[in-house]
Amino acid sequence: MHLNPYGEYAVLLAQSLANDWPSDRAGIVARTREHGMTMPFPERPGDHARCRDVLDQWLTVVDADSADERADLLNQQMAAVSAYPRLTDHNREGWHLHYRDTDDDLPLVLHSVFAVGTALHLTTRGINRLGRCASNPCLNVIVDISRNGTQRYCSPRCASRDAVRRHRTRSRNATQSA
Repeated sequence: MHLNPYGEYAVLLAQSLANDWPSDRAGIVARTREHGMTMPFPERPGDHARCRDVLDQWLTVVDADSADERADLLNQQMAAVSAYPRLTDHNREGWHLHYRDTDDDLPLVLHSVFAVGTALHLTTRGINRLGRCASNPCLNVIVDISRNGTQRYCSPRCASRDAVRRHRTRSRNATQSA
């Protein structure tokens, strides 16, 4: 048996969906596959819209103003999708733990995985290791998996753009002061 920690991959999946929302259910399922999820998801009417609602709820955690608010929101989300952990060997991949009911549909699985994975990520890496890109006006989600916990930008491009903006502001202010 291996322990499926629902940590980094789950929060990176949520980030991926937040930063590039698929146009249909198939796109969401494809993204789950890219992030290592292999279980089948029973198809239900409205899955695409319900998955978006799940993602929007997760984004309230990303945008929380304080650690206490972030923890409270995550606790509420985990309570809403709580199921006792269970051993599973779906697809004969090896025994591992799931934190959801068997045969949950796609939105319920995502809700469970995002909530538990984000909670594990934030408790092991740090409660502030989730947020938005520091480069204005970029709104991309950042999942800080850096060693030193200082990731502020979603990409090198945004970091460079922000550095150029700061440099130009300093230069302009220095010229005006002279």
